[in-house]
Amino acid sequence: MALWPQIPLEDTFGDVLRKAMRGNRIDTHSLAQRTGIASSNIDAWLRDRGTATPDEARELARALSLDPEKLAVRAENGWHPPGIEVSDVRHHPQDPHPSNGYVFFLDGGQRAALIDPAGIPSNLLRILRDGAYHLQYILITHKHADHCDATADVAGAFPNAQIVMHAADAAAIGSLAQRALKVRDGEELPFGDNAAIRMLHTPGHTDGSSSYLFKSTLFTGDTLFAGSVGGAFGEATGYDDILNNVRSKIFTLPDDTVLMPGHGPPTTIELEKAHNPFF
Repeated sequence: MALWPQIPLEDTFGDVLRKAMRGNRIDTHSLAQRTGIASSNIDAWLRDRGTATPDEARELARALSLDPEKLAVRAENGWHPPGIEVSDVRHHPQDPHPSNGYVFFLDGGQRAALIDPAGIPSNLLRILRDGAYHLQYILITHKHADHCDATADVAGAFPNAQIVMHAADAAAIGSLAQRALKVRDGEELPFGDNAAIRMLHTPGHTDGSSSYLFKSTLFTGDTLFAGSVGGAFGEATGYDDILNNVRSKIFTLPDDTVLMPGHGPPTTIELEKAHNPFF
């Protein structure tokens, strides 16, 4: 099915700039000194008021350890991933949150897994009911409410479905953490006769942030977006961990791997290597 090619990128030029500044611990004054760009201009761009010229973007990128040419393209809104089709994945918006949820399945739905139960519970239950899915797993990428605040309702409606998340974030689902399967980096979950789901621990956005690989599709939560990365909010992990985990665990997968992020449109590893200014 075609997945919303018209949806804008999750992060604006200002968002990218803010995340890189925060990750590098560089404030507006310091960045202005390093680049020769007026602080007032940088402050305006951080508020998405106007944008840098390509040459200004290159100067910013060099000061922030970003890729100069990729950031110059972002400054001009010059890239968006094309529409991507994946036949065994269904996307749904997690209203009222601005986040993505997914169901992926085998055998026409006889085995199914839900990524990130969040938003209005009745919406999720309707999606699962309308698809006649036999839910085997409830997979949670990380602890933030816009990715797991409907866990109790979905688990109550599907008591045989196994909740899966990393131990570092499990407290977010309260008492349900006791019944959750706390998978570790690289572990695989059986799924059908000839398929499995592999968890990659990709911390930095949170300490328990995880990505789930099904066939040639990786659900990245808020670790990696089309053209950007998630904000660094881990307690024991942070910005450098996000970048290192993307390079060592995600970018080592085949280039045609489809990436389904927690926000924004789908992309591929090949596209992110070519267009993401953080790499």
